Amino acid sequence: MDRISAIRNVEDALAAFEDGEIDLETTEERVLATVRTYATSYEGAATAAYRVQPISRSEPVVVVAGSPDDAVERVEGLLDRDVVVESVDRIE
Repeated sequence: MDRISAIRNVEDALAAFEDGEIDLETTEERVLATVRTYATSYEGAATAAYRVQPISRSEPVVVVAGSPDDAVERVEGLLDRDVVVESVDRIE
């Protein structure tokens, strides 16, 4: 899924919510599904989606990066601190 398609899908979900066709939970599910599909569609590209699990967080952080090491660096930048990593997994 390209960026334009993802934006259109999110826009469609928001429009359906505004029109009363779907509830907030369904809107959230559609938006989340769109973002997940967009984020994981880097298969075979120079970049990929990685799930990084820092030891200090209960939830993993998902980023797009060129390698597992780059993914850790991006997470450190997002969290604005060094992290000790429990695992790094490429999302297929």
